[in-house]
Amino acid sequence: MQEREYGNGEAQGAPEPEGVETRAESMPSDRELMRKLELQVQEHHDAWLRAKAEADNIRKRAQTDIASAHKFALEGFASELLPVRDALEAALAADNSSLESLRQGVELTLKQITGVFEKAAIGEVDPIGQRFDPHRHQAMTTVPSDEPPNMVVQVLQKGYVLHDRVLRPALVAVSRARD
Repeated sequence: MQEREYGNGEAQGAPEPEGVETRAESMPSDRELMRKLELQVQEHHDAWLRAKAEADNIRKRAQTDIASAHKFALEGFASELLPVRDALEAALAADNSSLESLRQGVELTLKQITGVFEKAAIGEVDPIGQRFDPHRHQAMTTVPSDEPPNMVVQVLQKGYVLHDRVLRPALVAVSRARD
């Protein structure tokens, strides 16, 4: 009989009594261990592939959502503008409208578009009497004035901001000292 040395350093040489398992009999064979390890490797590989596929699906879904958000970002704003367009078309379609009724229609249309702008957080930049700010104003000319230099004395065209971002700077005339 061959002696085997186990983890405790003791050599085993005497046979065990019948009915009692030896350590060698209770330990799985190398083939069984290899088969179990291969199954575990396969399970881990399958789990990894599923996780990778799920991550790819999440990434693709996020890209689709972002593209959709960009594509339809103005949907609410555009739907708010439709009644304004309808009012302008109705004014043009009127056959026998007086100048006064046309003026009232334009005023109502301006109120509609002002409401749309307020809902969309679009504000006017009307800087009369303010110090010239090159981030919000565009100087078109300078004029001699009794005002301190670099003050906005005339607005040639209003500017607009979306929240705090300038959509269009105000076109202004800026004061300069008299000669």
